[in-house]
This record gives sequence, structure tokens and C-alpha cells, in this order.
Amino acid sequence: MKKITFLLSLMAIVMMTSCSKIVDKPQEIKVNPEDISVVGNEIKADITGTFPPKKFARKGELKVTPVLKYGDKEVVGETEVYVGEKAKLNGTKVSYKEGGKYKQSCRFKYTPDMEGKELKLYLRCDAKCGKKVYEIPDVLIADGVNTTATLANAEEQAVPTPSKYQTVVEDLTEADINFIVAQANLRDSELSAADMKALLDAIQKANKDKTRQISKVEISGYASPEGGYELNDRLATNREANTEKYIRGKVNGNQTRYISSTTAEDWQGFRTEVEQSDIQDKDLVLRVLEMYSDPEEREQQIRNLAKVYDDLAQNILPKLRRSRILMTTAITGKSDEQLLNEAKEKPETLSVDELLYAASVAPTKDEQIALYKKVIELHNDYRAYNNLGMIAYEQNKLNEAEQYFAKALELAPNDPDVNFNAGLCDLAKGDVANAEKHLGKAAGTKGDLEGALGTLYTMKGDYNKAQKSYGTSRSNNAALQQIIDKDYNAARQTLAEIQEPNAKTAYIKAILAARTNDREGVYSNMAEAVAGDAAYKTRAKADVEFAKYKEDAKFQQIIK
Repeated sequence: MKKITFLLSLMAIVMMTSCSKIVDKPQEIKVNPEDISVVGNEIKADITGTFPPKKFARKGELKVTPVLKYGDKEVVGETEVYVGEKAKLNGTKVSYKEGGKYKQSCRFKYTPDMEGKELKLYLRCDAKCGKKVYEIPDVLIADGVNTTATLANAEEQAVPTPSKYQTVVEDLTEADINFIVAQANLRDSELSAADMKALLDAIQKANKDKTRQISKVEISGYASPEGGYELNDRLATNREANTEKYIRGKVNGNQTRYISSTTAEDWQGFRTEVEQSDIQDKDLVLRVLEMYSDPEEREQQIRNLAKVYDDLAQNILPKLRRSRILMTTAITGKSDEQLLNEAKEKPETLSVDELLYAASVAPTKDEQIALYKKVIELHNDYRAYNNLGMIAYEQNKLNEAEQYFAKALELAPNDPDVNFNAGLCDLAKGDVANAEKHLGKAAGTKGDLEGALGTLYTMKGDYNKAQKSYGTSRSNNAALQQIIDKDYNAARQTLAEIQEPNAKTAYIKAILAARTNDREGVYSNMAEAVAGDAAYKTRAKADVEFAKYKEDAKFQQIIK
């Protein structure tokens, strides 16, 4: 942006010793910052100058109004009034003898219709001395406004709230087989126990049903901690082996994985059973376990507790002479094709999760939308509203998306993914206040919350928070913030690491090249940007980032 200063001669008509003598000794007017930028969706500047001594007529009146012009439109700021010592109008008094200082602040809202337009700041001066009014042309004080920060917008992906339907689910079946002391043979009474009957029924069902596959069987053999270690180790091994042989004989096919383990002296099981029991002096038994770590010493000390040992032998130790079976069956549900057909022909027969899943795998957006609407009709589920909002958001139908997200939040106000999506929609619409509210409830979302918060703070003009929020994010907006912060090396690295660069990436690279005096980089990246999105031609023509290059024939050729 060109640095503009201008002479106080624009005020000359009222800065006079009388209404007929014009001031001819100028002072410069300054604009701060010199490079006016859009920050937090606002354009702000402070303007200062000086009224020289003995030059402001005692009856002089001056109204000064900042005006932002773009295209054929303008926005008028607040007016400041300066008056001479004998003027009738109220305003800031300017001494005829000593002169005075001119000071004014202006603030304009950056609006969507300003995008791609040259923004120029003027002062509009209405001068009067007594009854005489003077016409003064608007005076240019800032030839352009930097709009780089307005490139920040919602670029993160909205996230779906999926169904709980699984094409394959795992069913677990457990059973225990108990053994007589010092034996490892399987008894009919144990094989006909309730838990074993349930396990055998599950095996039989899997053998007959093609949608069921016994994927894994874990078998563990145990011995109680009484007797010698070698005997117990042999017993645990034999109990496991006999159990596994029996189960293998019942399971059809060879796709099942068997996992075996043994525990020769099940002290952990002993402790658990004692803790859960109501035997006499159980606290004493537990103290023995704590005091002695050697297995033989433990067993001897427990045997010494004569009054307790009979109770242990009768109620605790038999439960430890066992094998344990944990069987995993993979159950394959309905195929995608089957679910889709049923969803279209008889959706009322499907569960809400089956119908949601069918909608998610439908081949076209129109079919997805129709099925999500059917979910709402039958179940009024918040996930369907959210997923419809996500589709509308992706199609840039922001008002429609906003309505769907609002419906989803009525049903699930604290869901992090819905709040995240609603926040993205707010950002896309420029509603920073609501975006902050929704993103504040999005902790735990599957979406890129870091990136969205960074974008939020860039749009708010809170650049310190933006820089911290982006963290290690590698996105267009993160690079844009680094350029705003003048951390050009970091911006260059971020841009190089963006996984899916697009036209916006190339445009930001062109800005970086312009700021680092890389003329060829400006040309090549701008050519890539406009090839990807012709709208960047219009923006580049008005962008003060490229002021030095606008007269170059090569640049003009790219953006024509």
C-alpha cells in the first residue's frame, strides 16, 4: 500500500485569519498504521495533523468525516468537528493564536461485498466560515487496505456422527470345567453344566450358520496351590490339553485360532476367592499371603491355621482346580447391498443404527439425504440431522446446514461433533461469536479442533491466540497466520507440508513470495492459483500485497 500524506491546504479555507485570507503554510497529516489492514473483520486507523498558529479563522467551522470507498460504493465514518474561537457550532476549539492538533479515529466493518475491490480511505471535509460554505474535494489518505487476513475461513472438514452398526461383531462365551483333586479327566457332570451347555450351543450354532465364525478359543488350565509344584504343573497342563482336545472335536473347520496357557499354582485365584468369601478368619489368611512370598512357606503357614484350613479345603480350593474357556465368535451382519435394499423397501423393519448405516453407504448424495430424512421420520435421531447438515455444509448450503445442526443440538446439546460442525458453519458464515460458543463445546470431537480454533482467532484478530491454537497444524490458515505474524520461514515450511494443496494454497504462496521479494515466485504461484480458481484474478487486481507487481506485463497477463 502506498504511504499517503497530504497538505493541510485541504483545510486552508477555514484555517485563516479572516474568511478571505487562505493559509499557505502546510503541515503533514499522518495515518497510523501506514499499512492499514483488516483485523478482526474491521478496518481501523488513527489520523493526526496540526492546525498552525494564527491560521484557523475565529469563525471557522470544519467537519471532517472519514470515508471508505470501494467500487461504486462508500461507507461513511463518524464526523469530527473543529471550530474557531467565535464559531457558533459546537466542536473542538482551535485557538487562533496558538493553533491546535487534529486527531481522529475511524473504524469500518469489512463486509463480503468489499472482497475483490480496491479499498481506499478518504477524508471528506465540509468547511464554513460565517455564512460562507466552501466545497472541498474528498482527499485520498490511504490508497488501499490490506485484506490478507480475510483469506482465513472455515476449511476444516465437517465430521459425521456414525451409527453403531457393525458389519462384524464379536460375541464372547465363557465356561469353566472343574476337576477332582489330583485329576485331569473331564467329567460328564461338568460337561453338562449350564455354562458348558451354553458354550456348546454357541459352537453348534456357529457350525450351522455361515454368518458365524469361531475366530478364537482361549483355554487356560489351573491347579490349586496345594501340593508340590511339579504335580500341580502337570495337572494344569493336562487339564488344559484335555479341554482343548474336547473343544477342537466340537468345532468344525480349521480357521479357529487356539491359545493355551497354564497356571501351576493359582495363588491369584486363591486370593480372589478368599476376598470374595465369608469364611472365618479370612483376614488372617490374607495376611499370610502378604507376609510370605515363597509358595511352599505360604502353603505350610496356611495349613498351620487348622481351624481355617478345613473351610478352605471345602469351599475355596475346589474352585481353583479348573480349566477356563473363552470363545470368540465373529458374527457377520447384513451386507451393504442387503441393508440398502431393505432401507429403501421396508425401512421400518430396520433398527435406527442399521438405517443410519445404510444411509452412510448409499452411493449418491441424494440417496443419502433421502435415507437420513427417513431416519428422522421414523426415529427423530440427532445423528441424522447432523449428517444432513454435514452434506449441506459440504455443498456450501450454509443456511440449510445451520438449520440441521440446530436441530441436532436440540436433541444432543453437548455432542462434541455436532458442536464442532455448527462452529464450522458459523465460521463459514462469518458469525465469529456463535462459532466461539459452539467450538467451546467441541472438546473430544473427531474433527480438527486445533485448526478450527486457530481460524476462529485469526478471524477475530486475536493473533496471539491464533498462533497458539494452530499448534502443529499444517493448513492454509495456519500459514496465513504465520505470514500475518511475519514469520515467513515458518509459513514457507507449513505451505510445503500441506497434504492437499489447492488454489488458495498457491495464492498464499504468491503473497509470501511478494513479501520476500521473490518476483518469479509471485508469477508462478499466481498462475497456479488462478488456474485452480479464476476468482483469484479479481482479488489479485485489488490486493495491495501485489502493488509492486501490478504494472508488470507478466503479472497483468496472468490476471487479465
